[in-house]
Amino acid sequence: MGEIDFCGLALSSAPRRVMTARPATEQLVHAALELIGDRPVRVADVGTGSGAIAVGLAVAAPQAQVWASDISPSAVELARLNVARHGLEERVSVRVGDLLDPLDGRFDLIVANLPYLPRASEQLHPDLRDEPSEAVYADGDGLDPYRRLLAAAPTRLAPDGAVAIQLHREVVVVMRSAIPALCASFEVPRAAAA
Repeated sequence: MGEIDFCGLALSSAPRRVMTARPATEQLVHAALELIGDRPVRVADVGTGSGAIAVGLAVAAPQAQVWASDISPSAVELARLNVARHGLEERVSVRVGDLLDPLDGRFDLIVANLPYLPRASEQLHPDLRDEPSEAVYADGDGLDPYRRLLAAAPTRLAPDGAVAIQLHREVVVVMRSAIPALCASFEVPRAAAA
């Protein structure tokens, strides 16, 4: 067990158990906070890992209710520890499950920092050797977790809701109405897939 500083908050981390939240991910929190403003909102943090994004959002946006999910029970355990560490149990709920599946209702904002690197490229990233493979890499071109999330998002967002994701250290924000266009940009041409 280690400790990191994320958005000015001390958080417990566990290399090889969950991906260590990086400074680049703070950009995702800042982008989400701009969307949230000071209004009461429901936020889903998908693939929460250590809970860094969920905790960062809940601390900075006191009117936000945050639901977080992760497929890894070990990650969920650590995220719950970080939620409790910052006294956020009343506003942050962490659940085990795939993407949005374990979360109920509609959301004003969905945030995600999911795996997006192709599993075949693992040898090209020695800097990520201490991170759990399933938190970094996915099969094929690596984008399937995002494809599945974006396919489900329109039915889980409020009419004026948005999605904010981190992809290759960049933050991408789209309103619900623009999700189909983003999905189209993730399509694999048939020739490339063959």
